[in-house]
Amino acid sequence: EGNINPEREPELYDIEKALKINKSELKDKLYRLAHSSTLKDYLVDTQVHFLNGEETLMVRGGFNRVIKASVVGRSSGGFFYILPQSISHLKEKEAMLLSRREEVIYRYCQSFSAIFTKYFLFMRFINREYDRFDHYQARVEFARAYDYQFILPSKSKTIKLSEFCHPAIVNPIPVNMKLDKSIMLVTGVNAGGKTMLLKSLLSAVYMSKNLLPFKCDAKKTEVGHYKSIEAVIDDPQSVKNDISTFAGRMVEFAKLFDKENAIVGVDEIELGTDSDEAASLFRVMLDELRKKGITFIVTTHHKRLASLMGADDDVELIAALYDEERRKPTYTFLQGSIGKSYAFETAQRYGVPAHIIQKAKIVYGEDKDNLNELIEKSTTLERDMRLKIAKIDEELKAVERKKENLESIEDRLNEQHRKAIATLENRYNAATKRAQEAIKVKESTEGRRLLNDAYKHKERSKQAKEAQQPNKVELKKGDRVKYRSNKGDLLSIRGKEATIEVDGLKMRVPLSQLKRLGALPKVQKKQPKTTVNIEKSGRGAISIKLLGNFADEAIDKLDRFLSDALVSGFSSVEIIHGTGTGVLKKVITDYLKVYPKLQSFHGQKGNLGVTIVYL
Repeated sequence: EGNINPEREPELYDIEKALKINKSELKDKLYRLAHSSTLKDYLVDTQVHFLNGEETLMVRGGFNRVIKASVVGRSSGGFFYILPQSISHLKEKEAMLLSRREEVIYRYCQSFSAIFTKYFLFMRFINREYDRFDHYQARVEFARAYDYQFILPSKSKTIKLSEFCHPAIVNPIPVNMKLDKSIMLVTGVNAGGKTMLLKSLLSAVYMSKNLLPFKCDAKKTEVGHYKSIEAVIDDPQSVKNDISTFAGRMVEFAKLFDKENAIVGVDEIELGTDSDEAASLFRVMLDELRKKGITFIVTTHHKRLASLMGADDDVELIAALYDEERRKPTYTFLQGSIGKSYAFETAQRYGVPAHIIQKAKIVYGEDKDNLNELIEKSTTLERDMRLKIAKIDEELKAVERKKENLESIEDRLNEQHRKAIATLENRYNAATKRAQEAIKVKESTEGRRLLNDAYKHKERSKQAKEAQQPNKVELKKGDRVKYRSNKGDLLSIRGKEATIEVDGLKMRVPLSQLKRLGALPKVQKKQPKTTVNIEKSGRGAISIKLLGNFADEAIDKLDRFLSDALVSGFSSVEIIHGTGTGVLKKVITDYLKVYPKLQSFHGQKGNLGVTIVYL
């Protein structure tokens, strides 16, 4: 527990032994007093009571007639806690022994401090690094225990959540949402998860920024980097501060004009004022604030605000969906739509009588109800359309994959056919060559006739093959072409040969074996990129001794030492130069004044021969 072991220190061992003996004598003395006949009539009980760290006896009033003692305290029953004077010498001895023990401990503390002072900078550094490791280790164990994932912030301002589960919800419905625009405007059914979507996006940014794991599909999840996270969610109304709901909201928005590169969540943006005026005001404010690099997630029931901002390409409309058959929210969302509030249905679901709902609908009016029905139908049609488009896209991708597969099979078969023809031609040429050599050895009229027939068959086969080939499109320099399984660019044509470039490699191939790919975009060549990796030096230290060095030699060593310390990431180092005549210290001080990347430096307190440098 950090205490000194008395077994290793004889003086401390003697003190501890004396304390035990003294405590035993004190206990025996109090026991005898508690059972003495003189004090019997005044004792409340025979126990030894500990009060304020003192051993005391509990007695009744009038005790001073039979015993001399000091009163330490009083009980709730009016009795006295006394410390008899007969044991005062034992208490004094105990205090003396405790004081001697503290002196021994103090000497050890001085000795330890003298040793650790030499390594103070290193100890401070290693303590900070151990703290960092503890933080990382705790996060890893937490993620491992709950099967969570770490998502590091990306350099973009895109948030893409896949199967994200908010850590505060017991049985959450996974959120799948993408935010790649400056403003996300969430509308739709009451109690349908709009606020929870807002909090999910903000919490994902917060947890990613602070290296906290959460449940998601890590392969499909991306969280951008933001300088700050702001939430305008609570009702700011305050009687104490004499501020209304809308005025409080304006105070919150006024603070945002001093922010940059932030993500802000605003719940029920229309709170506390006229809807039409608020729509115009918030439209202008949101436009101005997003120019400062601020991303907004806004929930609202204002159809006016949604219609004003819906045409903007940098605004993402999100609708919270409602299940008409089950009369409940689905807690899912549709991108690109304005949602209906379903206020009457929500009120009835939470217990408002049906006849009240019916009267409210009559007061509301048929025209507005029809407008909401049109909005609902539009949302439904758009959802169906998006589903059909997604299905068609999947089918199109499947067709493209089949097409690529067939082209690959065709290329493979053509290559096999070409190799087979080449093999047969080689065999034919070898056979005719042997026949010619045999005829030279022994002339044969029949042999020459058969050889001439073989040549004629080969020529007719070649002409038939050329006749079967379709008319090729004339190739020209710059065309995108395919040679066997390689794709490249046509550089030049010379006779029946062509020069092509495939992945930076130039090749001369037969012109007849080239196939035009059409007007495909030419792949831009990447400029050569030079990467310089700086490795941390293994020689990094937090102190350097320059005692006995000449000025030039000391400056050279000091320069290398500071460079290694900066690369190693040290926050502070010490330079030991001694006092001497002061020349070396002055040279080092002048050098440090002009050295870049230094925050400050000063001499060590109590030791003028050491300078502390903060990097």
